[in-house]
Amino acid sequence: MMCNGVFVRIAGLAVAALFTIGLAACTTLDPYTGEEQRARATTGTVIGAVSGAILGAATASDRRERKRRMLIGAGLGGLAGGTVGAYMDRQEARLREQLEGSGVSVTRDGDNIHLNMPGDITFGFDDDSLRRDFHDVLDSVSLVLREFDQTIIEVAGHTDSVGAASYNQRLSERRAQSVARYLLGKGIMEERMLVVGYGEDQPVASNETDEGRAQNRRVELTLVPVTED
Repeated sequence: MMCNGVFVRIAGLAVAALFTIGLAACTTLDPYTGEEQRARATTGTVIGAVSGAILGAATASDRRERKRRMLIGAGLGGLAGGTVGAYMDRQEARLREQLEGSGVSVTRDGDNIHLNMPGDITFGFDDDSLRRDFHDVLDSVSLVLREFDQTIIEVAGHTDSVGAASYNQRLSERRAQSVARYLLGKGIMEERMLVVGYGEDQPVASNETDEGRAQNRRVELTLVPVTED
């Protein structure tokens, strides 16, 4: 009985928090015009969205899947299976157009798109503050992310293996958070983003050379389509 009471209390707190967020979202600013507009959810549908979001969070094991289910449960819609590939094709083409010559690589893995942002163009050495000359690049990314809004955005920080692993873990998290905050300020919905730090655990090159370590110091954006169940 006590366990049930604890569950009910936690669920109630979650509902209250999400309901507050939902009410705040009833009017939003259009990211292109800056004008106030009414969100797609009304007070009645917010209640259904909260229930769907909680159910999705409780039944999915992978963080991307949990995020997908929460977005679907919140009434944001999803892509039908037959349209996913074409949707991501168009988004990839727009990103390549916007990021040509920027130093950011665009790669495709099935229906997911990866943007690799090397540390030498995003951050100073041992720093988590975005370089000012990189703002224009993120502005271009934000433009496309707003246009193609049926994607989950995983913002992941990575480091080389120089220094303590615990320090590198925190640095990777701070750098990912810096990128996410910038995107948020450019009108990207916080609900779409997953922010993670992998520290030195996922190298893409050898840490035995300067060149390899430079490749490992990076922030990656992975764009995952929000698909219907």
